[in-house]
Amino acid sequence: MWKTLFNSPLSAIGTTLTAFFLLLALFGGVFAPYRLNEQDPTAAYQPPTAQHWFGTDQLGRDVFSRILHGAGDVLGLAGAGTGLAVVLGTFFGLVSGYQGGWLDEALMRLFDSLLALPALLLALLLLGTLGGNAFSILIVLAAVYTPIVARVVRSVTLGLKHTAYVDAARLRGESLPYILLREILPGVLPALAVESALRFSYSIFLVASLGYLGIGVRPPSANWGLMVSEARDFARQIPWSMYFPVGAIVLLVIGINLFAEALKRTLQGETE
Repeated sequence: MWKTLFNSPLSAIGTTLTAFFLLLALFGGVFAPYRLNEQDPTAAYQPPTAQHWFGTDQLGRDVFSRILHGAGDVLGLAGAGTGLAVVLGTFFGLVSGYQGGWLDEALMRLFDSLLALPALLLALLLLGTLGGNAFSILIVLAAVYTPIVARVVRSVTLGLKHTAYVDAARLRGESLPYILLREILPGVLPALAVESALRFSYSIFLVASLGYLGIGVRPPSANWGLMVSEARDFARQIPWSMYFPVGAIVLLVIGINLFAEALKRTLQGETE
């Protein structure tokens, strides 16, 4: 599988970028040359130099170090929210698709009502009710992306629940959890893996967008979206303090999307 992910330039780029940013989230703070909010007023507004690779901001903080520290904040929050959405979406999708009937109808109409609202608008409505903090963002990510994951899992489940091996499990008298987890879930995993990667990239963008709006994260957090928001008033004097966080967001989202596409082709090839 890993060999297949590197068999084309775009797949290799996406996989490499994804792996790089994941390592950055885990160990970036360890290798950062400066502390998260270490300020040096005498070094404020400095362009990129050998001492400050990405320059400094208006407070004299090293932009490169803050991007390294912020990687864990952005990816950790987006990853946790995506993981929660995938778990809930998989549960609801399996149960809804297999059981059918009024339960399926009720869940799908509920999810349709949530999907009718744009993701950012729904996030703002929920955060206005729950309050702006990290836990609230997790709940928001789960609420925004659970319906999408559930619909994908349900569509695959509908095609699998009448297969011969599932019928054989029913005839053996296997329990519902056994049939869902042991017979149907393995067939759902390829589509679920690709959908999880895509939801992860959208979660990163949503977390950064909320940070840019100043919702859910507060200074002196190194959330990349918040860094862009803080730097926009100084875009003429210190454009590097805005462009480098934007570049990090762009590279990460592009990398994960390329990785998701490569993962889709790989899993489809293995299935065939």
